[in-house]
Amino acid sequence: MPTVSGALGRRHFLGLAGAATVAGAVGAVGAEVPAGAVRPLGDLFMLGVASGDPRPDGVVLWTRLAPEPVAPDGRGGMPDKRYAVRWEVAEDPSFRRVVRRAVEHAVPAWGHSVHAEVQGLRPDREYWYRFAVGNQLSPVGRTRTAPESYRRLNEFTFAFASCQAFHEGFFTAYQHLAQEDLDLVVHLGDYIYEGNSQGTIGRGHLPAAETFSLADYRVRYGQYKSDPHLQAAHAAAPWVVAPDDHDVENNWAGDISQLDDEPDQDPAVFRQRRAAAYQAYYENLPLRRTSMPSGPEMQVYRRLTFGNLLQLNVLDTRRFRTDQLECVRGCDDRFDPARTMLGAEQERWLLDGLGRSDARWNVLGNQVFAFEADHDAGASERFGMDTWDGYAAARQRLFDGVVERRVDNFVMITGDAHRSVAADLKLDFTDPSSRTVGTEFLGTSISSGGNGTDMDALGRTWLAENPHMRFHNSQRGYQRCVLTPAEFRTDYRVVAQVTVPDAPISTRASVTVEAGRAGVADVAG
Repeated sequence: MPTVSGALGRRHFLGLAGAATVAGAVGAVGAEVPAGAVRPLGDLFMLGVASGDPRPDGVVLWTRLAPEPVAPDGRGGMPDKRYAVRWEVAEDPSFRRVVRRAVEHAVPAWGHSVHAEVQGLRPDREYWYRFAVGNQLSPVGRTRTAPESYRRLNEFTFAFASCQAFHEGFFTAYQHLAQEDLDLVVHLGDYIYEGNSQGTIGRGHLPAAETFSLADYRVRYGQYKSDPHLQAAHAAAPWVVAPDDHDVENNWAGDISQLDDEPDQDPAVFRQRRAAAYQAYYENLPLRRTSMPSGPEMQVYRRLTFGNLLQLNVLDTRRFRTDQLECVRGCDDRFDPARTMLGAEQERWLLDGLGRSDARWNVLGNQVFAFEADHDAGASERFGMDTWDGYAAARQRLFDGVVERRVDNFVMITGDAHRSVAADLKLDFTDPSSRTVGTEFLGTSISSGGNGTDMDALGRTWLAENPHMRFHNSQRGYQRCVLTPAEFRTDYRVVAQVTVPDAPISTRASVTVEAGRAGVADVAG
């Protein structure tokens, strides 16, 4: 890609007809639309901009052309033509020092989405980017490249979030997250919800039915991504994303649907639904081409490094898992070693990568919580079967592998549960005195579950019955993690309510792990 020295003005950028075309426009059909023909379509950048999966030499830049994001046919108001989309990256927000520019093609087959994989940037640097089609300019986004793996870092700050049911609350948490000074945002799933819920706050789902087709999922993403606070959070920092169940269907497992109605129980029918959901997910998020779906398959698990401070292993806990057990009490089958959460290949990939890691902090981006959670007060025990509790033998293999490979400073960050917990990860959860192998930070939802409370009945039971749990809260918000060579601190950032807009934010607790000492060291707040 060409490097530009000196200033490149707005007029010059808008007139770039001869910029290099980046290979990667898949499924392009029809003649390219000339620049002057885009004006009648309206604002093409209604869904904003985003960046993601940073490397030391570059990032993915994303946008999707959609002047009518919730048009019922799922086309976003776009004709069946491909469009040349110009992009540029600069070292300053005024674009006086542009360092990269090129052209991508937005094509109908992929929802007129753009995934520009920028290379040739400098490591650990802040950049600004924007797109243009014809005479239209996109909003400006800020991004940051990753530090080189050998670089010694003094600090790295990221946030993680999950579970943003549009109908249950305003995305106030993102309003505040966008104001944080972050190197990265990690999203751990349930970016959308697939159901037909309308809620009570005037944010009912579109379409007003459960999503099954590609058009359905595209409309749902068009609705979610029209939210200004979500757009601001994407524009503020690069994101790393992974889907969970609601991005396809509640509690799906492998090729198994959890719906009771036929023909949805037919694996072939469910794979068609997953193919539609995966394609819409890719179309609407800043993923690399290595994660471009092929029918019902998508490469989700991957590894990113940030200097010598952080190795982030992004997991896929849906595609390769065994089906959930039906029981909740007396479930000895959860200890069956044939049951898997990750599948054999991903499990090997994870443990091999952890064993070779030179990073100070070894972090798993994980969709469902791994700590044991007895839901019953008293002598009886009750466990959820969708979490790692339903896959106890697989969890034991993971923890045994961490110990055998002498993995230090092992941390899991998790979403899904709509509540926050900081917990010690025990080699044997039945023995409180057993070895602690790591720490898990379960993070609450952005909006799912409504307003929430500081403490609820389940939280009290969990703390009483599970001595490895050190903190609990069930308000909405996100988690800010500050990593140094000496400690890993998670600030649980919570909003007072989500059923009305503009609620203030506060830090409910700061939970610290000390390097070289597994488990929670301190809970402040």
